[in-house]
Amino acid sequence: MTIGSFFPEEHVVYATALGTQVCQDSRRTLAALPADSVDLVVTSPPFALLREKEYGNESQNAYVEWIHTFGVHVQRVLKPTGSFVLDLGGAYERGRPVRSLYQWRVLLDFCDNIGFRLAEEFYWHNPAKLPSPIEWVNKRKIRVKDSVNTVWWLSKTDWPKADVKQVLAPYSVRMKQLLKDPGKFYSPAERPSGHDISKGFGTDNGGAIPANLLQIPNTEATSSYLRRCKAIGRDSHPARFPAALPEFFIKFLTGPGDLVVDIFGGSNTTGRVCEDLGRKWIAIEERRDYAALSLVRFADDELTDEALSALVREAERTAVDIQTPPRQLTISLAAPS
Repeated sequence: MTIGSFFPEEHVVYATALGTQVCQDSRRTLAALPADSVDLVVTSPPFALLREKEYGNESQNAYVEWIHTFGVHVQRVLKPTGSFVLDLGGAYERGRPVRSLYQWRVLLDFCDNIGFRLAEEFYWHNPAKLPSPIEWVNKRKIRVKDSVNTVWWLSKTDWPKADVKQVLAPYSVRMKQLLKDPGKFYSPAERPSGHDISKGFGTDNGGAIPANLLQIPNTEATSSYLRRCKAIGRDSHPARFPAALPEFFIKFLTGPGDLVVDIFGGSNTTGRVCEDLGRKWIAIEERRDYAALSLVRFADDELTDEALSALVREAERTAVDIQTPPRQLTISLAAPS
């Protein structure tokens, strides 16, 4: 089935082996997709910040109503086993050292009024984040640095697809020592907490179950994306999340060949991760300049800066295929029978 069956050709920016970059209001793109056809929507929308950003962001007062309209469309296209992962950064009330509750208002609205389930809450700790807001943290020194985002893992039903074995964390040094000689470190018994520590506690399962605190520094000063943007004289997207964040949830909540959608594509980190992991993907970005520039994540390393710059300019005008050799722009989006 050709991509034109779902997206007008003028909204297609580029295509790769597994995915498509679309330039459009994502609500319209989602409306074109069949119901129950998407395995995962993972995204980081513009936050409800007080300062207006170049890429656009809604005010705190209007934010819940605004993001609600996207949530309704996401809920429709998700499979019964699908998930919606939403990264939201914190904010303060205007002129006051008091935190906004907008992330929790979004969560309650999505669950109470749209019908999502909160499968689990996650917190992304970015140790590299700069101190902010300046007034309360740097000048008056009455608040600490805000370095944690809330990440809501929402599902359409009680039983979304998930496999912790795909995201096991490395064992600690002490756990590795325990596995070598379990009897030296513990005796099987029920602990005062009620936990039954059996002989199986000393089994090597390939890694530890990760916590819902994801410690991922957002530092990519030397990344290929920034390097190539600079090489062709383009300003990169100003708000990028690290690849490790969508990677965790894509591995955790999908399998090879599943369809992942990012409804606020930005620099298309999600699409790049999907391409590497063998997932089909659709990235949606309303600004054509950002959408076109994101193709530098997929361009051949041997492509000269001049050729890459020309390709980006072409993508700003019309759909391009960045594979070699070229192929027809196609994607399978059939709803389950």
